[in-house]
Amino acid sequence: MAKLVPSRKARQASKLPAGLLRVDPRSSESMTPPIGGSTGPEEAVSVPDAAGSPAPRSPESGLTGGLIEEDLLEAQIHAKAGRSNPLLGVLVKTLQPSSPNLFGGITTFCKELDEASKEQGARVFFFSVDGIKPGSSQINGWHYASGGWKKGTFPMPSVIYNRLTSRILENRPKVQQFFRDAKASHGAKVFNEKYLNKTEVFQALKDDAACKSFLPESYLFKNYAMLQSMCKKHATVFLKPVLGSLGKGILRVSSLGGGSYSCEIPTLNGTSRKVYPSLLKLFNAQAGKLKTSRYQIQQGLQLVQADGRPVDFRALVQKDQRGEWAITSVVARIAGANHFVSNLARGGSLSTVMEALARTSLPAAEHKKISAQIRKAALAVAEGIQTHIPALFGELGVDLAVDTGGRVWLLEVNSKPSKNDNTPLDGGTSNKIRPSVRRVIRYSKYLANH
Repeated sequence: MAKLVPSRKARQASKLPAGLLRVDPRSSESMTPPIGGSTGPEEAVSVPDAAGSPAPRSPESGLTGGLIEEDLLEAQIHAKAGRSNPLLGVLVKTLQPSSPNLFGGITTFCKELDEASKEQGARVFFFSVDGIKPGSSQINGWHYASGGWKKGTFPMPSVIYNRLTSRILENRPKVQQFFRDAKASHGAKVFNEKYLNKTEVFQALKDDAACKSFLPESYLFKNYAMLQSMCKKHATVFLKPVLGSLGKGILRVSSLGGGSYSCEIPTLNGTSRKVYPSLLKLFNAQAGKLKTSRYQIQQGLQLVQADGRPVDFRALVQKDQRGEWAITSVVARIAGANHFVSNLARGGSLSTVMEALARTSLPAAEHKKISAQIRKAALAVAEGIQTHIPALFGELGVDLAVDTGGRVWLLEVNSKPSKNDNTPLDGGTSNKIRPSVRRVIRYSKYLANH
């Protein structure tokens, strides 16, 4: 039977499905094709690997060239069958082209993503907001090849992983329009597409049957009357910036008896503490700060301490190759000296859950049960977030704490958990691909085919 081949005009008018790799038919690596087109008519730009010499500056096999008729037909068939090598695009905040650490503190993470994608039959490239071309299906970005980071032009990926760690950048009209176009016009999937804020999280989970028992009393802060009401019910309350992170801007308000109150604020060197003769005077002193941004007021808890220092727990919850939530890691974060927040940026340190619990006053016989409850709570929170918030998430950092009675509480949820090279998230080393990285690729492959 004669083989039907579209005309040249039809081929030129046709669109390549999102995320399908344009493969050079002459390449000997047809099962794991190269990605990234030339940056111009002359040659590709390379950035040396931090651990090696600059990569050869030679032209790459282009993805932006034409496909022969058989390749195009085969690519379309594979797209429908879900058997093509998916292309993952990772949107990052900053690029440093003159540095071996092209992506700053997450360069190692990006390299691991590249290695994990090749290991699992996928491909990944990285791009910043500047690489987005409004109205175009092509993106300027970077991929790793021949020992270095190479610049290139890439087709719209089938999956986009949003690692923008700036709310300002994420909310730019250009970025939001890009997400809309990628989904509506190209069928791309975008995960971790938005930041979460504290008010949104607690509002979404307050009526979730599986999560209600983990939630401290918490509201969007409005006025002095609300502060007064919460302080009558709780000896300590926290005021947290709705859009805050890294422990910045938190106020801890505690009753000292006799009508006086203390207000503690974390600083880089410890904790700043002031005492006020009345709650009203405290409020008036902090009113300027409370008016400049939105705050969440939250019930203070009597939390366990590890050797006299506050401790909480960060669970990294990710979707797996079946698109289901799973615990990747849980670590304990112990506050630094003179700090009441446990963030690493504020002098905190990491520990295993069992080691941290062993340093608390909780009975040893309860430690395994509490550890299991932490994991159960983290999964319930992730499920609740996905159910009640209209956005797609593939990973969440769920911060939990345990009170002196052994009860688990939710503190907050982070949709952009840290990937910094100096943060050992799940036991990875410089010579290993972290389990969390492999899971990102597995979930991306699942999304590409569902």
